[in-house]
Amino acid sequence: MNNVNFTPREIVSELDRYIIGQKNAKRSVAIALRNRWRRRSVEGTLRDEIVPKNIIMIGATGVGKTEIARRLAKLSQAPFIKVEASKFTEVGYVGKDVESMIRELTEVSIKIVREEEQLRVKVKAQELAEERLLDLLLPKPKSVDENVPMMLTGEEIKEIAKGYDQKKKVTVEETEQKRASKIEDAQKTRIRLRKLLRDGKLDDREVDVEVAPKSGMPSFEVFAAGNLEEMNSNLRDLFSNVMPSERKRQKMKVSDALEYLVVEESHRLIDMENVSKNAIERVEQNGIIFLDEIDKIARSTSSGNSPDVSREGVQRDILPIIEGSTVTTKHGLVKTDHILFIAAGAFHTAKPSDLIPELQGRFPIRVELESLTKKDFIRILTEPDNSLIKQYKAMMKTEGIDLDFSDDAIDSICQIAADANEQLEDIGARRLHTVMEKLLEEIAFEAPDMPSKPVHIDNKYVDDHLADIVKDRDLSRYIL
Repeated sequence: MNNVNFTPREIVSELDRYIIGQKNAKRSVAIALRNRWRRRSVEGTLRDEIVPKNIIMIGATGVGKTEIARRLAKLSQAPFIKVEASKFTEVGYVGKDVESMIRELTEVSIKIVREEEQLRVKVKAQELAEERLLDLLLPKPKSVDENVPMMLTGEEIKEIAKGYDQKKKVTVEETEQKRASKIEDAQKTRIRLRKLLRDGKLDDREVDVEVAPKSGMPSFEVFAAGNLEEMNSNLRDLFSNVMPSERKRQKMKVSDALEYLVVEESHRLIDMENVSKNAIERVEQNGIIFLDEIDKIARSTSSGNSPDVSREGVQRDILPIIEGSTVTTKHGLVKTDHILFIAAGAFHTAKPSDLIPELQGRFPIRVELESLTKKDFIRILTEPDNSLIKQYKAMMKTEGIDLDFSDDAIDSICQIAADANEQLEDIGARRLHTVMEKLLEEIAFEAPDMPSKPVHIDNKYVDDHLADIVKDRDLSRYIL
């Protein structure tokens, strides 16, 4: 169980490193995360009565809703998934089952805990894998001669020696000396070989390794719909347990063999029953589900009745999961009472009040995210630790090109993005990706053949490459 206990101020400060603006949304999720720590610190039965305060984020696409939720999960080291509410269908229809979100979250948690356990046993697994690889490279000697096995005790050697032909004049002492000498030589050779292995001097040598065969089971994807969506993996697990799998020998390089054996030894050292138990506990206590496009299942007052599967039916199916229920997964039962749900939607044609009252009540916190302006775009391009400009500079650096942007160029790029959002569809910060890709298209294509040198992007360069597209309204619709 992770013990992350950042204060709300610290959480907002961390989110500020990656996300520009949206102060209210950051404060809300920071409080929600802190409340988790507060609940765990409450003593007695009252702890179980404290339920998470789920959040609805309202805002256009590209304003930071998903990124806030993703960064929050990463900061809290919590299992996290993003699902689209519009992908679910009402019970009885072919489509995605609402309980699948809990199963997916459990799988994410299993992966997190398993990786942590693999890290914990890494040193031991490395040692065991190394020994197995050395055995493949230099098999241990079985005997000094055909009559005296290496692992016999002194008494057993005496018994064998009694039956020897007297002409051979083999004494117990001579036999033990031979055995000791043989063992010593083998140990010295193994030490030298271990050093070569660790120095990477044997990486290109090939060895025969016994590997577990890939599953030859037929695919059951045809059944993976509706309430049967887990059938594929469950049937595979069932048949893999019933039908024994024969290991096969496969040639691979020493470096690859070592990597494979480390993974195999890690799996042997890990208690998967304990992994499942810890993973389920993390889901129940720390899990975060980002439920996107929740406005798509609201009853739209402007579009009339939809001919599609009942939106209200989907809401009613989601409701028990958010209220708190028990979902069956292949790793065990998972209670959803304390999972944090962060819903999001643009709500252009619907309002949060168009959701069924019961579902509205399960999202007591509502935050409206602001549309991004030109000033926000400038900050997005330059301030975050993972800003687009830093990303493009790093990528071009791999080709030996030092990319540099002037302030007026950044200003022009952001103006174009802001105008495109205003005149076309508002897709928020994602517009910057489109503009930057088009602007740097020629450099990205020619980079491998260009001499290593600085490349300066100024206002003139932006005008030369984007002015015609910006002026042509129809062309802008397709390109920007």
